[in-house]
Amino acid sequence: MRQILQSVKDGETLICDVPCPQVGRGQLLIRTHTTLISAGTERMLVEFGKAGWLDKARQQPDKVRQVLDKVKTDGLFPTLEAVRNKLDQPLPLGYCNVGTVLEVGSGVEGFEVGDRVLSNGHHAEVVCVPQNLCARIPDNVSDETATFTVVAAIGLQGIRLAQPTLGETFVVSGLGLIGLLTVQLLRAHGCRVLGLDFNEQRLAQAAEFGAETFNLGQGDPIPAAMAFSRGRGVDGVIITAATQSDEPVRQAAHMSRKRGRLVLVGVAGLNLSRADFFEKELSFQVSCSYGPGRYDPVYEQQGQDYPVGFVRWTEQRNFEAVLDMMQSGQLDADPLITHRFDLDNAAEAYALISGNEPSLGVMLQYPTPVQVLDEELRQSTVGRTSKSVQQSVSHGTDLEVRPTESSRFAFLGAGSFATQTLIPAFHKHGAHLAMVASRGGLTGTIADRKFKFDEVTSDTDAPFNSPDVDAIVIATRHDSHADLVCRALDAGKHVFVEKPLALNTEQLDAVITSATDNSHTLMVGFNRRFAPHIQCMQTVLAGAKEAKAFVMTVNAGMIPADHWVHDPIAGGGRIIGEGCHFVDLLRFLCGHPITQVQASMFGRTAADDIHDDRMTFTLSFADGSIGTVHYLANGHKAVPKERLEVFCGGRVMQLDNFRKLRAYGWPGLTKMNLWRQDKGHANGVAAFLDAIRTGGPPPIPLDELAEVSRVTLDIVRAAETHETIRYDDPSPSPNPASLDDTEFIPRPQPTLAD
Repeated sequence: MRQILQSVKDGETLICDVPCPQVGRGQLLIRTHTTLISAGTERMLVEFGKAGWLDKARQQPDKVRQVLDKVKTDGLFPTLEAVRNKLDQPLPLGYCNVGTVLEVGSGVEGFEVGDRVLSNGHHAEVVCVPQNLCARIPDNVSDETATFTVVAAIGLQGIRLAQPTLGETFVVSGLGLIGLLTVQLLRAHGCRVLGLDFNEQRLAQAAEFGAETFNLGQGDPIPAAMAFSRGRGVDGVIITAATQSDEPVRQAAHMSRKRGRLVLVGVAGLNLSRADFFEKELSFQVSCSYGPGRYDPVYEQQGQDYPVGFVRWTEQRNFEAVLDMMQSGQLDADPLITHRFDLDNAAEAYALISGNEPSLGVMLQYPTPVQVLDEELRQSTVGRTSKSVQQSVSHGTDLEVRPTESSRFAFLGAGSFATQTLIPAFHKHGAHLAMVASRGGLTGTIADRKFKFDEVTSDTDAPFNSPDVDAIVIATRHDSHADLVCRALDAGKHVFVEKPLALNTEQLDAVITSATDNSHTLMVGFNRRFAPHIQCMQTVLAGAKEAKAFVMTVNAGMIPADHWVHDPIAGGGRIIGEGCHFVDLLRFLCGHPITQVQASMFGRTAADDIHDDRMTFTLSFADGSIGTVHYLANGHKAVPKERLEVFCGGRVMQLDNFRKLRAYGWPGLTKMNLWRQDKGHANGVAAFLDAIRTGGPPPIPLDELAEVSRVTLDIVRAAETHETIRYDDPSPSPNPASLDDTEFIPRPQPTLAD
């Protein structure tokens, strides 16, 4: 299928072939009939892409500060590379889509195959959209009219925040698409409306919809608004303009009555005057897109609706309300359509909205396939696979280990870490990039544009079924790792999986069983042990007979509370998801099994559900060494993320952020500095490739992978239960799921004397 992308680097509009996405739980797969270009939002993206580096920096000063902080901590070259990688990621455009349901995901209610629906899907021939971002279209509402639903819902949400009543006077400042739709919706509420704009054509359209108008190019709108409100001041102002100026807000404050309501739906400068708002006790609110539920992953992605008795108007119910208004004829979008383009001519459409020619509602029209093609599209949700993959389903999977020099690699998942770190590392070391599979199809296509895979597919089963794939790199979400590793090993593939290996002991036991019974290489992305500094430190420490004390400080940085990493089911939390790196690092440097775990959290409140991003844990090792890791999310982001100190026999080593190593008292080693940060990603991949090519042992022994993973799971449990966990027999690797292998020693409880 084809999809429209926008280059952030140079502003070019791209029409790309992308695999049809797979429908997931709670989602609808939709064949697109028509889409609406949101002229304001999408023109802004095009103009940003075409801007030079300096103009981009001026438009995003917060991003510039992040870049400068990264230069300080990681160095210039890694920062420039990260910026280039970010700009190399084109953006999918569009959020006003009308089409027919091709397939309904599990758990979906209220939709059937063949339904005509409105969604916030992108400009693409087929889109996959969560059910709460879709609404069924009434029979007497045309496709083109329905495409205006999303932008109308944006205006409607602003109106709901303003709470208009029958007979009130309102000003709509800015008469673009959203502004003209807002005028009609306010009129339907029984309000008198004054429309403000510079464009005479838009002012004329607002007048046709029942508004009085004022041309901002002809003077000050405040006297006009006062006259319009019979000298009282207007009851409310809804700002739908897009400008960096503070004037719309200033004007709104001066034309409002005492305790008037101001709602910002568009974009405007916010250098507010306290006196303007203080004297009249004005209320000012910024509206959030389509309504309650927007940007809430539980509502949008997981499909958990808000109870109607408590949240009457969610974003989906706002969609339905707009469609009802269209059905009744109270909302008329047809006069707003100014241009129509076929999908093949999308570049012309974007040139139009970026130019000086007047335009408003710009429609993109899609080919109407016959029913046979609909069936093909439904089948393609299983994935768009090559002939060789389709044949493998009937002929079975080749479990024979191929000659290592010809090993072909498939990537499962093509998110930012995969495209910015893993794939480049495999590409650098000469791996044959045979396949990239991503459920949505788009991220795989973006990866293919840069690295030229043999095949791109949305069929996430394809890497396991293909006889032409010898190794699978798993870069998906944490909750899928264990199952995918087992599937890959059982299918006779070598496996490189990003951390963590598993989220619980049951998953880990299954992985270890599969790996033990399999001759193929299993590698976990514990990259830090392969970093040049760490390799040097390990060589030096190997000659030390004394016990060592390791102190690892991780300035982890805050992640939003609603991020999936914090979800115990999807991400496992930050210690399991990232803290495992530091368990492995200390285990590698010490070279002896872990015998004891202690952990404690701090800073948790009743309102704070996040419990493992401010933690200290201590590991004891079989040789008497000890390691303490301070994993802290409450630090300053300008401070380097990771610092490791090693104390041993009157000597000290200090490693700062994998760039600078200082050694005190170690013969033959005083310092080791690198121009750029190197956390060992490329070296770890090289070790994995070498093991496959030579048939040698895995870069990290299986018993160490198991030990590190089990200990990481125990760290979280020890912090939650306030227990010390000891491993009586550290070799072979302990299994804390069995009380026969693990001893729990409760920490002393404080007494009144304490």
